[in-house]
Amino acid sequence: PPRRVWAQWTHRQHFIEVETQKQRFQQLVHQMTELCWEKCMDKPGPKLDSRAEACFVNCVERFIDTSQFILNRLEQTQKSKPVFSESLSD
Repeated sequence: PPRRVWAQWTHRQHFIEVETQKQRFQQLVHQMTELCWEKCMDKPGPKLDSRAEACFVNCVERFIDTSQFILNRLEQTQKSKPVFSESLSD
């Protein structure tokens, strides 16, 4: 039974991680949609004009580039942090 409990626990942890990633992705899409809509959509109509379409494409690409840049910087910062494994009595 201990192995079964461990397997259930790891399965739940994996499920939670996947659901958290889905939620983060949905938040990112929502932010991108809101930002680009405000920036590019002057007057909603039945069809996108070429200027609005180009604006949306550029906005989405810049949003993705910026998000990737921030993630890379955070990752670099995390890697460069010293691990606090030394005892406080040293």
